[in-house]
Amino acid sequence: MQGKQAYFYLINKPTYSILKYLTYLVLIMSQLMQIKKEIKKAANPEKALLLQRFFKTGKGEYGEGDIFLGITVPESRKIATKFKDLSLQDVESLLQSQIHEERLIALLFLVHNYSLAKKERDEKKKEEIYNFYLKSTKYINNWDLVDLSSHQIIGDYLIEKDKSILYDLAKSKNLWERRIAVISTFYFIKNNKFDDSLNIALLLLKDKHDLIQKAVGWMLREVWKKDSDVLENFLRKNYKNMPRTMLRYAIEHFPESKRKAYLKGGM
Repeated sequence: MQGKQAYFYLINKPTYSILKYLTYLVLIMSQLMQIKKEIKKAANPEKALLLQRFFKTGKGEYGEGDIFLGITVPESRKIATKFKDLSLQDVESLLQSQIHEERLIALLFLVHNYSLAKKERDEKKKEEIYNFYLKSTKYINNWDLVDLSSHQIIGDYLIEKDKSILYDLAKSKNLWERRIAVISTFYFIKNNKFDDSLNIALLLLKDKHDLIQKAVGWMLREVWKKDSDVLENFLRKNYKNMPRTMLRYAIEHFPESKRKAYLKGGM
């Protein structure tokens, strides 16, 4: 409720309703202010400098312009769960922040609340969080943001549903949407469902970005952990066409002799 809407709401309501609405506004504003205060309190300038370099925030790099405060993932998760009643409007405000940890905490909040909805079998809430996540991909714009959230929300929600959205994301020009497509299948792999991971890997086999090559290789390695025959059958057909980085990630835990044979093209 904004602008003229809020004005007409107030002038046409009795005093009690006005006070109730103003109390509500103060409450939601104070929640957002409180969480930002907690975030600021947890900042570590020394770690921030290290993270700025680690996440490639320089000009022309994948994380260009991202601002770090130096807050660890466990600390971020603690803040997210502390404010579990935050409104989606406030979550959206955090997601649109230039500060990396504010976006991360917003996503960890969504993961936490999705998990609660799952335990409570609240399908409506799960769907709401899923849709909100998909509408927010513009702001899920670094690899840790994707990796710490997508499979726990998108993967979980889609496991028994139509998965065509993942194939659309895999064809996106947006690097992070392609990574969301890949990493979301991690949830399927954990539940011994490999087809979509392999099919999306085929779609991205020639992707030139190393963050996609690494993500695909990682998911293929996770398939191998569950069923080595499934992965080796996939590799025999495709390994010669795979980027080196992708292949290295996929076969990282193979016996040394077999790993070298794949790398030399001798399988």
